[in-house]
Amino acid sequence: MRRLLRANLILLAAFAFASEVQASEITRAVMLSNSCAACHGTDGNSPGAMPSINGKSAQFISRALLEFREGKREATVMGRHASGYSDDEIQLIADYFSTLP
Repeated sequence: MRRLLRANLILLAAFAFASEVQASEITRAVMLSNSCAACHGTDGNSPGAMPSINGKSAQFISRALLEFREGKREATVMGRHASGYSDDEIQLIADYFSTLP
């Protein structure tokens, strides 16, 4: 619960200082990342067997998603998830998770 509150406070601060375009990108990133929570936990902090992705570098996350999408990294589910994202959406997701503690 604390992490969720902290993440929401971070987002509120980001909205307060972001331009209208930046705010819409942040909203889009949060919305895209919501599907990750089912396996990787709220805010990318996994409570179980799946790896946590919060705080990983944007480069690491985007490279992994691209490799999943292109079939270069073995996966059961991630390949299907990643195949639905554009390069821009992958970068938004990677940037978002890299900012979380």
